[in-house]
Order: sequence, then structure tokens, then C-alpha cells
Amino acid sequence: MSDDEGAPDRPPRLPPLREVVARHRLSARKALGQNFLFDRNLIARIARAAGDLSGQAVIEIGAGPGGLTRALLAGPAREVIAVERDERCIAALDELAAAYPGRLRVVAGDALAIDAAALAPPPRAIVANLPYNIATPLLVEWLAEASAFTSLTLMFQKEVAERILAPPGGRAYGRLSVFCQWRCEVARAFDIDPRTFTPPPKVTSTLIRLAPRAAPLAPADAEALSRVVAAAFGQRRKMLRASLRALGVDTDALIAAAELPPTARAETIDVAGFCALARAFARMRPANG
Repeated sequence: MSDDEGAPDRPPRLPPLREVVARHRLSARKALGQNFLFDRNLIARIARAAGDLSGQAVIEIGAGPGGLTRALLAGPAREVIAVERDERCIAALDELAAAYPGRLRVVAGDALAIDAAALAPPPRAIVANLPYNIATPLLVEWLAEASAFTSLTLMFQKEVAERILAPPGGRAYGRLSVFCQWRCEVARAFDIDPRTFTPPPKVTSTLIRLAPRAAPLAPADAEALSRVVAAAFGQRRKMLRASLRALGVDTDALIAAAELPPTARAETIDVAGFCALARAFARMRPANG
């Protein structure tokens, strides 16, 4: 038996990631939102930002040639599941799976069409350098079943991350802020300079960590909350008594029931306030509404 065999505490020897990319001719494709990271220290920092993943199944979306995948496999996760739609990258990921028998599962397919929670039994977490063009739709989908995950450590365009993290009172605060903060505790990890990517994107990226709450921040029906928030931010420059008319109920009574000032605007209402509006709306809306 060689020194490299049968030693579970010793990671396998892997070729440099740039060599893998060159051998498989994996030029980044703009249509797939691909931007590759080669900086091992930065990749390891991203994996560490996910926290303790001991015993968890870690789902990586958009694994590409496997840079972050390697860092996740070097950690204590029980299994890493790499989801990738680019057929060119599958061969590179399959090589990595062979180097980590039983620890890496490669799933070929479009993340938008895959139920992430169904990929592995709990506990499970998501860690991903998300393709920018599908990042927000994926996040909205995962928020609907946030309790299925212990954490979501995700990279976004800085502008999107700031919307997720925004407190009430500013222009960045909006629908995404409300829903993320309703279901999760959110925290910024760090920004990532575009020059660290190949090819470099035109914007700075931000890594954030979302920890799903045991229960939403305040009680509310998700569908009612969605309608209230959409109406309020659909006309965010208007006062609530005007913007909420789209809901088709007595706006003054709705706002009074939520104990909010009718002259307030959407961007000044915190998550708990929107939940109060959603509860009042659920009581007031017509049976067929």
C-alpha cells in the first residue's frame, strides 16, 4: 500500500485546478454566469465562512471545475453534492469524485429544476458561488423551505447582497430584504474583488450567510405577506394608505389593525410591521381573494 492509499486523514493529491481547467478546456461561459476562482486561500476562506459542517450534507450549486468543491471535501462534511449543468465540467467533477470515494456526488442538471432539499437527508446546508443570472430566483425558492437547511452560505453581486442585508429606512430595503430577514438571520461574511475571478466580472461580489430561524421572525401567512409586501413596494414612493389599495380591502382599516401610521412608506416598515399587515390582510380579504 502506498503512502497515498488507505489514509483517511490524508487528503488525496490533486492536480492544480488551472491544469484541470486547461485539460478539459473549461473556458468560462457568460451565458452560464461562470466566473472561476483559483485562489486557494480565498476558496478556503469561503468554505470556512459556512461554519461547522460536521456530519452534514453540503450542497454546492454551480460547482464548475470544482475549486470550492475541493475545499468543502477537505472539511468535515459527511457528503458533498455538486450540482452542475455544464456538461464540460461534469468530467472534471467525476475525476474529483473518484479521488474522494463515497464523499462527493455529482448531480448533472439545472439547479432551478432541482429540489435541493430532496438531494440528501438532514442535516444539510448549501454553500455556493452562485451564477449571478439565477442567484435571486434560487434564493427565493430556498427561502420557501428555509427550515430544511441548517445554513445557506452564498455569493451574490454586492448590490443583491446589500438588498438582502438592508435594514428599514434606505433605498436598498425591499421585498428581498423582508423575506430573507423574516425566515433567516442574515450576516455579511466579506466582499470579493472582481479581479480574483477568471474572467473578472464587472461588479464586486459579497459572500453572505443565512441561518434559517427555528420559526419566522413574526407570525404571518407566507402568501398574504407576499401580497402585502408586493403592493407596498410596488409603489414605494407612496404612503401605505395609497400603495396598499391594490389589495382590494379597506386600506385605512388594514393599517389601523396593524397599528401602523397611514402616512408611512414601505421602506420605513420593519419585518414585524409587514407581518402585522399580513395578518390583518388575511383576516380582511374576501374568501375568493
